Amino acid sequence: METANNITEFILLGLSQNKKIKYLCFLLFLFCYTAIWIGNLLIMISITCSQLIDQPMYFFLNYLALSDLCYTSTVTPKLITDLLTERNTISYTSCMAQLFTMHFFGGIEVFILTVMAYDRYVAICKPLHYTVIMSRQRCDVLVIACCAGAFLHSFVQCLLALNLPFCGPNEIDHYFCDVYPLLKLACTDIYRVGILVVANSGMMGLVIFVVLMISYIFILYTISIYPIESRSKALSTCSSHITVVVLFFVPVLFVYIRPATTFPEDKVFALFYTIIVPMFNPLIYTLRNFEMKNALRKVWCQKGFLIGKQMI
Repeated sequence: METANNITEFILLGLSQNKKIKYLCFLLFLFCYTAIWIGNLLIMISITCSQLIDQPMYFFLNYLALSDLCYTSTVTPKLITDLLTERNTISYTSCMAQLFTMHFFGGIEVFILTVMAYDRYVAICKPLHYTVIMSRQRCDVLVIACCAGAFLHSFVQCLLALNLPFCGPNEIDHYFCDVYPLLKLACTDIYRVGILVVANSGMMGLVIFVVLMISYIFILYTISIYPIESRSKALSTCSSHITVVVLFFVPVLFVYIRPATTFPEDKVFALFYTIIVPMFNPLIYTLRNFEMKNALRKVWCQKGFLIGKQMI
């Protein structure tokens, strides 16, 4: 299908046109983006510089923190700078690149969360076979599979958008380029494309979310027959995973599971999975995890002690 595009750039309408609200949002999201970098870098350095990197759960958590950084960086820096300018534009090429990278790193996050749930399932439901099933070679293969699956998802999403003809208007009622706001601007029948987008994003997210919830039901059932001492540790780990999964998937499903329509609330829900969840992930995984807190204490207190000795 040939596409006739008269559009070379899009105008992003952003979150609000009110100057006071824009300045307030600028300060808020600048703080959030700084917190995302500090929190996720702390997790990555603490895991890499400690023995936790040898444990599959933390091996995957390391990649989750990395995907969080990459994912939010495809959207947040431009959102922050746009809040200080009058007219927010993005070129057609940059828009498609943002669409691809956002869904690529978002896809990696979805699949990493799935792999982490699988890791917890094996650890709790099949503890005797855990070291064999979750070997380092198997973990490496799973990470590569996550990246391959995310690339395929993102490639299809971007291909659908690239085949859309845009004749005008060029105002995107969002703060970043996403497929549904772009479908709204297309000057062609979008019914079939809309179904493909729902299948590629909405249904994929729904299936993964249902699989995750079923796996956690099995995990919680298995935990219920554990001794009280072992039960509390397993529950603290699983509750962290469940919290992250719910915070991420619920807004994603709200946006992508329905037919190709956009609502004003979409921008608010998008803030959850592009900024708020990447910011809270480090807190959720550290505050409720004894081993992670221990690693943070050992790595950073030891480094601080060594630096102090060198200064003396």
